Amino acid sequence: MYAVVGCNDCSNLWLLSDADAAETANCSRCGKTHQTRKLRRFFESENHAEARQARAAILAGKRGDNEAFQKIDSVAEMERQLEDAGIDDREYLERSGFDADEIDEISAAGDVSGSASRSRRDVVTDAVRERDRPTEEDVVEYAAEHGVPAEASRELLEKLRRRGEVSESRGRYRLL
Repeated sequence: MYAVVGCNDCSNLWLLSDADAAETANCSRCGKTHQTRKLRRFFESENHAEARQARAAILAGKRGDNEAFQKIDSVAEMERQLEDAGIDDREYLERSGFDADEIDEISAAGDVSGSASRSRRDVVTDAVRERDRPTEEDVVEYAAEHGVPAEASRELLEKLRRRGEVSESRGRYRLL
């Protein structure tokens, strides 16, 4: 079961999973500790995607963006559109003055520390998971050590935040 819950101090909304089964939950924005059984549940569903959709709809309503939100089929569709936006890795490398074919050869040979087995997204999520309340610069530094360009890691971190997969509070990040 997934529930959209909210903080009574700062009005932040997040998803709470029964799989977590913790007695308390901390607000990702203000850090307040809540007893999970006392949290107000704005929406509940067995389906994670439905809960994410409900959270997005509530947030859009709070911001007065209902009309724009209704034009989007779903949060999942919006994610697909975001993934397609911008330039791909190959084009980014070539515009940055690198030889993309040479980089592919090096990656295929396994000469880049871990990058052949992990995607850039995996590296960025690992940075958030492994560091203690990391800042954006902590994530960028970790990602750079694992072969992800700084700008790419910043963009990925922002995409993950917009999707609700990571939260940011006072410049610190955590996985949701």
